[in-house]
Amino acid sequence: MGRVIMLVAGVALALFVLFTFIIPMVLGLLKIALIIGVVALLVFIVVTMVGKSSTSR
Repeated sequence: MGRVIMLVAGVALALFVLFTFIIPMVLGLLKIALIIGVVALLVFIVVTMVGKSSTSR
């Protein structure tokens, strides 16, 4: 009986940690990566446009 209680308590604690800490942390990292990717894409587009306009002159 003690093993079942400890198993249920362990599963409940694991789910608590998963939904409280791990999932928000992963989503935060993905959001930061997406922001960095968009900024890098914008910089790439600006550098490409400036490079093409300077070579045509």
